[in-house]
Amino acid sequence: MQIKEFQSEENAGERIDKFLTEKVPELSRSYIQKLIKEKNVKVNSTVIKSNYKVAKGDQIQITIPDLTEPDILPENIPLDILYEDDDILVVNKPKGMVVHPAAGHYTGTLVNAIMYHCKDRLSGINGVMRPGIVHRIDMDTTGSLLVCKNDTAHQILAEQLKEHSIKRIYHAIVHGNIKEDSGTVNAPIGRHPIDRKKMSINEKNGRNAVTHYRVLERFGEYTYIACELETGRTHQIRVHMTSIGHPLIGDTLYNPETALLARQALHSYRLAFTHPVTGVPLEFTSSLPADMAEFFPEYHA
Repeated sequence: MQIKEFQSEENAGERIDKFLTEKVPELSRSYIQKLIKEKNVKVNSTVIKSNYKVAKGDQIQITIPDLTEPDILPENIPLDILYEDDDILVVNKPKGMVVHPAAGHYTGTLVNAIMYHCKDRLSGINGVMRPGIVHRIDMDTTGSLLVCKNDTAHQILAEQLKEHSIKRIYHAIVHGNIKEDSGTVNAPIGRHPIDRKKMSINEKNGRNAVTHYRVLERFGEYTYIACELETGRTHQIRVHMTSIGHPLIGDTLYNPETALLARQALHSYRLAFTHPVTGVPLEFTSSLPADMAEFFPEYHA
């Protein structure tokens, strides 16, 4: 159970659920409304209703119950393994596969698959829902993903990730003709103020986010690029490229008009890091999937 307290200053007249959504951005507005109905929100020590409007000086307390984690079962799902030893596993994730279980996706995830493959040999640092997972990629993003088989490997690689010494290069196809050969987008990313499914550039409450990109090939109406992440925010490449006028092909969340691909054209192409036990530098690449390769003229030759 977690208790958070806030004092209203310049939010007079704002609904309590909207106020708390801004203060606790990791919680959805619908979940906050649920907590209000369950009497987990108090104003000035009194339980309030969901239509309560905040007054200046209000002392607001929200109680967030501990999440009950369901049992996650191993599933015999084929894995495209790029590398494996006693400490780590590198897999090539297909499109449409969720990395770790969440509401609506408790089966068929990468975690279900690696639990079956690795048996009881997975790090437990991230708990029942995310065993072995150091970093994640979106459901419809393909490519290389690193998994840890023990806590020692996980701790060392998590530190490498924090220090930006793990190189992650993604390949993407974006709308428009990018004129410059390379560039950097340095803009903080946070939860979208209205649409909770989206992230956005957020100068006030966003977290530092840096993406370096370079052009690999131009096709006139769209451009094939490589993006290297300096940070790893949710939807980082998708948000950053949209912010400079070059949204990813197929990314209907950030560019509803696109219909060129059934998912965002984003692929985790290269993953490079130092082995957590041997200290040997390792690098892995995964080939561009067929749906993205179809955009290249030579694919049809």
